[in-house]
Amino acid sequence: MIEREIASLAPSRDFNRRDFVRTSVGSGFAAAVLPVVAQTAFKTDSSGLVVGEVTIPVGGFKMPAYRAAPAGKTGAPVVLVVSEIFGVHEYIADVARRFAKAGYFAVAPELFVRQGDAGSYGEISKLIAEVIAKVPDAQVMGDLDAAAAWAKTEGADASRLAITGFCWGGRIVWLYSAHNPDLEAGVAWYGRLVGASNPLQPANPIDLAGRLHAPVLGLYGAADQGIPLDTVERMKAALAAGSAAAKKSEFVVYPDAPHAFHADYRPSYRKEAADDGWQRCLAWLRSHGVA
Repeated sequence: MIEREIASLAPSRDFNRRDFVRTSVGSGFAAAVLPVVAQTAFKTDSSGLVVGEVTIPVGGFKMPAYRAAPAGKTGAPVVLVVSEIFGVHEYIADVARRFAKAGYFAVAPELFVRQGDAGSYGEISKLIAEVIAKVPDAQVMGDLDAAAAWAKTEGADASRLAITGFCWGGRIVWLYSAHNPDLEAGVAWYGRLVGASNPLQPANPIDLAGRLHAPVLGLYGAADQGIPLDTVERMKAALAAGSAAAKKSEFVVYPDAPHAFHADYRPSYRKEAADDGWQRCLAWLRSHGVA
């Protein structure tokens, strides 16, 4: 993971760090991704939307999150947006706004906040060792459940629930599909499928493939140096032998796409694959009743 993230963050333009480091949920960019690339980014405006930082109760803890939803609309379907290892910075907030423009109530929770501020780390290796590796999968599942429950209290229709995530978040999509029986659909962007287990992360997606409650669309790159294509093939075999939802899951592998090909603020961005993946993502949600 470390090598893959470092390779995909090779600098291409020296933007001012003071201008780009984030100061609140959904603003700026995480320190570890600076400098960002010249084509940054698709800035989705907030006209017609309700957007901004919110807090979500999880037991006695108040979890920060970024919310984007159509203004004046109740009963919108819910999409949980799960970040990369860098937390909920401008790119993830923009993805949430894109969903809101498409009619969804999008929630991007800060899932690392108990362990540390992912946005403040300038070194990826330290970020992973000191924050990401200490985040229990069970905690993440509970936080996502809380985010869905909170969306319902805000007038959204949580019975039409989907999840999408990128890199670290892509792995979480698979896990959450095995966790939540109320989930309708998931879209995993280049999430790790196999790997070592430990007490905090006891299972990998391939271990849970047979127990999915909702079908997942996997969007992966053939040039991803961190996710070998043979692991995709192994996951396909596990899904084919699994639950009804598992059998409905699908993969799209883009021949020349590297890891993080959707991340428009990074050198890894590939417009054709990103655009196609986004349209497939929306179509997948609609085809599984989340619309």
